[in-house]
Amino acid sequence: MTVCDISPYIDALMTREGGYVDHPADRGGRTRWGITEAVAREADYHGDMRHLPRAKAEAIYREAYWTTPAFDKVATRSVRLAIELLDSGVNVGPAVASGFLQRALNALNRNGRDFSDLVVDRQIGPRTLDALDAFLRVRGTDGAEVLRKAIDALQGAHYINLAETRPSQEAFAYGWLANRIG
Repeated sequence: MTVCDISPYIDALMTREGGYVDHPADRGGRTRWGITEAVAREADYHGDMRHLPRAKAEAIYREAYWTTPAFDKVATRSVRLAIELLDSGVNVGPAVASGFLQRALNALNRNGRDFSDLVVDRQIGPRTLDALDAFLRVRGTDGAEVLRKAIDALQGAHYINLAETRPSQEAFAYGWLANRIG
C-alpha cells in the first residue's frame, strides 16, 4: 500500500476555492481558501477569516478533510477515489461524502454476493474498508472508476436536492455542478 502526497491536490483545491468570501446566501458564512469560519474555529483559528493563513488552511484540510474521515486509508487502495472523496467532502462535508461511498458500495455489491451491505453510518471504518477491498478485488481498476462516478452521481443529486428544497442555494447550483462533478 502506498502513501499519497496530497499536497498538489490541496493546493489545487485551495486555488479553486479562492480567497475570502462572504456570500449572503452561503450557509457556511465567511470562508477563506474554502474553509468556513466554524471549521476554522474548531481547528483553533480565532483570527479574522480574511487573514486565515494558507498554511493553516492546508493543515485544516489535511486533518479535517483527509485524515479524520479516513480518506487517507481509501488512498492506499485508490488515490483517484480518495481525491474524489476529499473534493466532495470539502463541499458537502466529509460525513456526507463517506455516506456516498457506503451507498455506492451497497448498490454495487451484486445483492451481497461480493460483500455484505454496509450500514450507512457516514464513517469509514474497518467494515467499509473491507467492503472497498472486496469490491476492488472483484472489479479492479475499472471498478474504482465506476465507484468514483457513482459518488459523483450522488453528489450531483445532492446539489439538485439542495437547490430544490432551499431556493437560496440555487445561487450556487450551477457552480457546484460545473466545478465539482466529473
